[in-house]
Amino acid sequence: MTYGRPTWDPAQYNRYGGHRLRAALELLGRVEHPEPRLIHDLGTGTGDVARIMATRWPAATVVGSDLSEDMLSQAQARGGPVSWERVDIATWEPGEPIDIVYANAVLHWLPGHDELFPRLAHYLAEGGVLAVQMPLSWHEPSHRLMREVLAAGPYGSQDLRDRYDRCPVADPIWYLDTLASLVAELDVWVTRYYQRLEGPDPVLEWVRGSALRPILEELDAQQRAAFLAAYVPRLAAAYPRRRDGTTVFPFARLFIVARR
Repeated sequence: MTYGRPTWDPAQYNRYGGHRLRAALELLGRVEHPEPRLIHDLGTGTGDVARIMATRWPAATVVGSDLSEDMLSQAQARGGPVSWERVDIATWEPGEPIDIVYANAVLHWLPGHDELFPRLAHYLAEGGVLAVQMPLSWHEPSHRLMREVLAAGPYGSQDLRDRYDRCPVADPIWYLDTLASLVAELDVWVTRYYQRLEGPDPVLEWVRGSALRPILEELDAQQRAAFLAAYVPRLAAAYPRRRDGTTVFPFARLFIVARR
């Protein structure tokens, strides 16, 4: 259940930062805790939400963590009353119970959700909240076309093709069933956004900042050019530019809020 975690380009990822931040803020808006003492923002990126949480709960210790040194460098440069840490969620073991574990658009990069989600729930203090958002984009044309082009051409390794042939996020009911017996309260829902993007090839620029990165990183220059030559026209046909110059990019996201 993973695409393989890429290295990150903060500028490319934040190119459509407003759209990406919207889901993060909607997840945060569903997090309720009267007086958290310790908050961890896993996969904090450039730290926007960590800084918001530090303002919302000024008495709490807020830790923004990420595996990407580039993302953490950007987060630290922007400042804020947040402790920044380089953390690999796959092996992360906090030294004490946590009041809020917030993970926006990061856990789909990791495999083994049958072990990962119960472990994160176990890290919560009594009354603590686990808040998760993951994209449900595997079935969308943008990602289906990636797989089709990978399968049709000699691009990258068989391991890369195998990784992209596995859906990184399970059915929402699976998360409901997995967490229900571990927490006192559980809310699972899906929101589908119809995003109006501007600029030439905006969907390509969107996926360049996320799901397309592992592919482009593994291919050599010749393979990369051939892959894009096959992928880009299909992507443009799937997401045509409208008369007003915008491109509509439907995008579904899975939200999970659990209280121990």
